Amino acid sequence: MDDRSPVMGLVHLLRAVTVEFDVLGAEFAARHGLHPTDVRALIHLLDAERAGVRATPGWLGEQLRLNSAGTTSLVDRLERLGLVSRSRDTADRRRVLLKVEEKATELGWAFFGPVIGEVVAVAEDFGAGELETVRRFLAAVLESVGRTRSS
Repeated sequence: MDDRSPVMGLVHLLRAVTVEFDVLGAEFAARHGLHPTDVRALIHLLDAERAGVRATPGWLGEQLRLNSAGTTSLVDRLERLGLVSRSRDTADRRRVLLKVEEKATELGWAFFGPVIGEVVAVAEDFGAGELETVRRFLAAVLESVGRTRSS
């Protein structure tokens, strides 16, 4: 592969954005006494809520590639910090559901809000067709990474 091709230029830009978001996540974690995995867990739980997915500890463990003991430890830690709560599923009382608490959302917006605002401002300079192209590209990249990760 030609490292200077337009396509590789996109790969390098995507990697740079990923690294910057990773650094931000690490800064957020350090500032709030969290492990980077805790931050990823909160992101997965927020995404699940937005998508209407009923998140359980087992589901979260699958997302994070953690075993049951590691997931329990992580959820215990986040619950102790007041960032996540557990509740019984009303449809199946044997199942425990996880929910991100308002405290976690407030901390996240206080830290990441300015970055999100900047990204929104940048995106608003693009037309609807351009945004759809970017969305399709990122969705396809996400899907392809998922395929290679699970192989």
